[in-house]
Amino acid sequence: MLAFTNSLEKNSPTIIGAGCSLTGDIKTDHIVQIHGIVHGNITADTVVIGRGGRVVGRITAENLFLHGELDGPATVSTANMFSAAKMSGTLSYRTINITGNTGLECKLAKRKDKKDE
Repeated sequence: MLAFTNSLEKNSPTIIGAGCSLTGDIKTDHIVQIHGIVHGNITADTVVIGRGGRVVGRITAENLFLHGELDGPATVSTANMFSAAKMSGTLSYRTINITGNTGLECKLAKRKDKKDE
């Protein structure tokens, strides 16, 4: 059964399904789930790149859950990297969680809050 949203629902996720390819930028205040391929920049509260998902572009988000591939930089508050994760580029983060043996070949840059300086 499919669930449909209406104009009263303000928290519906944006989902790029497996087998789908999108060229262009995505900007939302909510969740973006990528199970296909996106060539473009993503700005969202939470970005989930599932296994088999791939993003070629920049990610700006509060939360990143990376199970798939990211080819590009990411600026996030919390990065969650899982065993199948692959990333190239620069990961700028406040908190990072790494689970398992990921394929990270990226530069890590810890962000500081102004109150920490």
